[in-house]
Amino acid sequence: MDSTSDGTLGSTVEALPPDASGAEVWSALGAAGHLTACYRDGDPRRGLRPAALARLLAATDARFGIPATLSVSVPLATTLPVLATGTTTTARQALKDALAGRVTTALAATDVTAGTDLTGLRTAVHLDGDTVEVTGEKQWIANATTAAWFLVLARLRPGRHFTSFTWVLVPSDAPGVHVRPAESALYAASGTGHVRFDGVRLTAGHLVDRVGMGLPSFARHIATERLAGALWGVALCRRVLADTRRHLAGRAHGEATLWDNEAIRQRFAACLVRTQELHALCEQLAEPVARRHDTTAAATLKAAAGATVGQVLTDCAQWWGAAGFADGSLQQTRAQAALFGIGGGATEVVLGTLADSADHILARLAPGGETP
Repeated sequence: MDSTSDGTLGSTVEALPPDASGAEVWSALGAAGHLTACYRDGDPRRGLRPAALARLLAATDARFGIPATLSVSVPLATTLPVLATGTTTTARQALKDALAGRVTTALAATDVTAGTDLTGLRTAVHLDGDTVEVTGEKQWIANATTAAWFLVLARLRPGRHFTSFTWVLVPSDAPGVHVRPAESALYAASGTGHVRFDGVRLTAGHLVDRVGMGLPSFARHIATERLAGALWGVALCRRVLADTRRHLAGRAHGEATLWDNEAIRQRFAACLVRTQELHALCEQLAEPVARRHDTTAAATLKAAAGATVGQVLTDCAQWWGAAGFADGSLQQTRAQAALFGIGGGATEVVLGTLADSADHILARLAPGGETP
């Protein structure tokens, strides 16, 4: 049975307080079987089930907000599918424990260099027989302060060639691992932080994939992270629009309410259109991304989600007026939601990807063109 649709998902999230941390949410979802339900046959290697993932992210966002949902979304869409490519005992046990909610695992890809410039990252791994040594620093890592494992993208050799990088699974309690919380209250519940690796020595069994396959693997699974972000974006916009609609209808303005102001109604309707457009894109492109890791489709979703979430939350925050600045209110949510245009590839970067694929996209839009 699909445990994300049989009513138990709602019971699981409602059993936790609204201020539960991302790690607490992950543990509860895993113990109840909701994490495995997001994959075909419960196996991350088989790909995501977009509908199940959308339900889980919507329920998590509605109950716990953006930071805790971030700490669930990234592992589900990227970290665990990459980890599932590993064949060692260490990788398999870490995956099993994570799916059961017993541990959290952090994706440590973003380096001290520009986050989108992965070929310029400095964190390095040195191989010497059965020993690997990891040195470097990762920044703005979700789940960093709670993770039992770091899935680290590290450099094998100099240069920007795509075969120069690999994944290493690093225990958070290994000698030489230093974690500090990020200097931001916006994402405290996500356990976001910075990690430094000072000559961390491990066995070769901590290498996750075949040596040199780090970037190809990342490129495949960042596509599913972008899909997850778009699915989550629809849920977030719907939640905020519904709350704002009730607020406007209940706020007196002259002899009517703010909802009766035609200028507001027009802009609200435009937000509805944009949210429906994002939803339609998700409906069209979810399966190509989930099944084939279609990078153009994923870039489309990422660009659309960043623009839609940004516009909808900016407009809604304006209509809340001064009340939007209260602790935990919509202006805070709007600031947190800026990650939709940055995390997983900045909007400008993914738009460049789409420009590179312009001929293919235009051909597909022609009458009789191929479906994604």
